[in-house]
Amino acid sequence: MKNICTIVFVLLASFVNAQQLLPKTATDVSPLLIGESIPAITLKTIDNQDVALSDLFQKKRTVLVFYRGGWCPYCNLHLAALAEAEASLLDLGYQIIAISPDSPSNLKATEDKVNYTLLSDGNGALAKAMGIAFQAPEKYQSMLSKSSNGLNTDFLPVPSVFIVNNKGDIEFEFISPDYKHRISNDLLVAAAKSLKNETIK
Repeated sequence: MKNICTIVFVLLASFVNAQQLLPKTATDVSPLLIGESIPAITLKTIDNQDVALSDLFQKKRTVLVFYRGGWCPYCNLHLAALAEAEASLLDLGYQIIAISPDSPSNLKATEDKVNYTLLSDGNGALAKAMGIAFQAPEKYQSMLSKSSNGLNTDFLPVPSVFIVNNKGDIEFEFISPDYKHRISNDLLVAAAKSLKNETIK
């Protein structure tokens, strides 16, 4: 009987461990789909205060952006481009929220370049729950640890953009396993406009 219990325990432990393993590459991720809801997770603001995403979603429809960190030049280019589209998105009734594994203190360097909200997902709880986190290559691990103040050594988020309604439901998504390729402002604004028009109808 002891042997059977031991075997069952080992199998269960292996199963749980397998469930917690991150996808090995960016192309292996399985993101949430359109129509699914963003998990109710609390993140950190630049001032290191807790904030519930659901509370932010209730204020306005949201363009939710995941980027790798302020250390990534491609992410910085994308965030700067988003800043150029911000006025158009605000006119359509949207807010922009950008999320990375960077710690609140390290977000401040990026805050100087944009006006929209930046949030910290240092331990990757949100990125993992949304299915866009994958195993960081070894060469990134020390840098990720530094930028997250030690919370993250093992994951990267796939650069992603979601349009989310007030209930937190995904209405549009653009997932980019190739971190050098990002959604254009024209496509993003067109999608936001189309979704707003559908709501008005």
